This record gives sequence, C-alpha cells and structure tokens, in this order.
Amino acid sequence: MQEKIVEILVYLISELRKNTPIGDIDLSILSQRGYSTTEISTAFNWLFEKVNHGDAIITDTAPSSPHSHRVLHEAERLVISSEAYGYLIQLRELGLINDLDIEVLIDRVMMSGYATVSIDEIKLLVVSLLMENDDSMNFGSRKMLHGNDTIH
Repeated sequence: MQEKIVEILVYLISELRKNTPIGDIDLSILSQRGYSTTEISTAFNWLFEKVNHGDAIITDTAPSSPHSHRVLHEAERLVISSEAYGYLIQLRELGLINDLDIEVLIDRVMMSGYATVSIDEIKLLVVSLLMENDDSMNFGSRKMLHGNDTIH
C-alpha cells in the first residue's frame, strides 16, 4: 500500500506544480486507477504534515545542487534499469527526494545484492526511505541508527 501512496504523491505534486489549486485536482482519476479513498487520504495527510512542519513541497524548481546531475557508473547501470533511474530523477525533480536520497538509494541497491532492479523494487526502496525520514525523531522506530543514537 505504501508504494501506492508515493504514486499518488507523484500525481498530486505534478498537478500542484502545474498551478492547479488543490481543490481543483481531479481525484476521480486516482479512483479510476484503482487507488482507495484511504490511500488518497494518506497521501494528502503526508503532504499536509510536510507543509505543517515548514517543508516547501511545491517549489518552482527542484532544489539545485552545486554538483552536476548524478550519472550512473557502468556497474550501477547493469543493476539499475533505466526506468528505475528515470523514476528517481522524476521524484528528485518533483522535490520528493534530494541528491543525498538518490545516493542512499543507489547505495542500498548496490549493497543489497540485486541482480537487476526494476521500477517496482525502486518504489519499495523509496517508500522505505521516505517513511524512515518521517520517523527521524522517533528513535525507537528505525531499523538503522543515526550517529547520535545510543543503545541501552
């Protein structure tokens, strides 16, 4: 279900970036695509939580990086499909993930032992990353520790 929420977020943010008022977004399209009311509501709640925390979800352009765009190494290209990498670029341009998130995702793919990664596997990894980032202050809920975490 969580990967469906990211798909809904991609649709909502794309519409908002087209300057469509949030009240004018055609949600029937999402229902026709098979998304449930719960999934749509969850995506809206995620957006509103980000806005309430002061995060700029909708900007004119994605945050610029002082570096050029990430080009995959030959070994990474063998594992990550062009569709999967294109999906990461789309999420980056929409502002859902940043350059560091892309690096983290590529590292996770390369260290996980995948022979090839399709868009479906990337979606699962993105969901994991987004949900992990949302729980950054909830110390007991993460699978990976941060540098300032302690073990008792």
